[in-house]
Amino acid sequence: MKNSAVLVSLLACFMLITSCSDVYKFSLEHKKQTTLNSTINVTLKEKKDKAINSVQFFVNGKEISSEGVSVDLKTSDYGVGKHQISALVFYPEKTKKENSFFEVLANKAPVVYGYNIINEYPHDTKAYTQGLEYYNGFLYETTGRHGQSTLRKVEIKTGKVLQQVSLDKKYFGEGMTIFNNKIYWLTWQGKKGFVYNLDTFKQEKEFAYNKSVEGWGFTHNDTDLIKSDGTHKIWFLDAETQKEKKSIQVYTNKYAVKDLNELELINGKIYANKYQQNAIVIIDPATGIVEGIANLKSLKKEMEKTQKLVPQDEVLNGIAFDAENNRLFVTGKHWGKLFEIELVKKQ
Repeated sequence: MKNSAVLVSLLACFMLITSCSDVYKFSLEHKKQTTLNSTINVTLKEKKDKAINSVQFFVNGKEISSEGVSVDLKTSDYGVGKHQISALVFYPEKTKKENSFFEVLANKAPVVYGYNIINEYPHDTKAYTQGLEYYNGFLYETTGRHGQSTLRKVEIKTGKVLQQVSLDKKYFGEGMTIFNNKIYWLTWQGKKGFVYNLDTFKQEKEFAYNKSVEGWGFTHNDTDLIKSDGTHKIWFLDAETQKEKKSIQVYTNKYAVKDLNELELINGKIYANKYQQNAIVIIDPATGIVEGIANLKSLKKEMEKTQKLVPQDEVLNGIAFDAENNRLFVTGKHWGKLFEIELVKKQ
């Protein structure tokens, strides 16, 4: 009996050793962070250099051609932001997937801007401004908060509200934009937006968004609606169907820029309020690179000369652009003034 017990024990140890020797341990070795237009080498390693049959590499779920156990990735093919890299490994009678990521930063620092005040106009202090747009001589504005969310047509020089409609109190209104004679208005956490007739302010339809986190800012180019969701991503929606088509990640040469709020497309660039920072970031919509930062903190201080503002709440939010007359308008939540400003590059 003793000999049998010893034999069983030795056999168990042998099986354990054999089993451990058959375990493959993989890792993906590569630089985790780099800059745009560089190249990253990604290599699959097995801890004890055991033989494998083959490897398939994927970036963001899309297979890429490679030979052997390594691949060179051009960051210009993927743009700034975090990207998932995966390797599907085939080895004796088994397969395993190994995941990692790499992060691409902008390859240049943003230009810093100051500003000059050109004009000041009255603005309704009851307006918790979420969206702002210039159209045919008037400002169109959306305001937020449950039970207080409104869509407005506003006379610029007087701040007078000429036309207004309220949103159902269960929704918290957010950004808006005007495209093809329709007004598109987002909600914050309602996972839906609404389409209104530009002339009558009558609601005509609604649309859902499921990929983006929330509804924050809204603007458009010639073909797409462009949406922020409070993260460092900007989404492009099909103008006809309002379906989310793609997104870009917004980065400087140092970090991802999150809390992107109200949006305006100006001369082909996306201008975005950085929530609670009293600043505007200027973004290349093709790459997501932050090309400029406008520091408007002193504009908030200018506002506080005549009005007490609630910290971290009544902040800069609202960008509108009159392309015909090259006028840039900004305001804030509950601010009593609308400012026409010009941005000035700092030396």
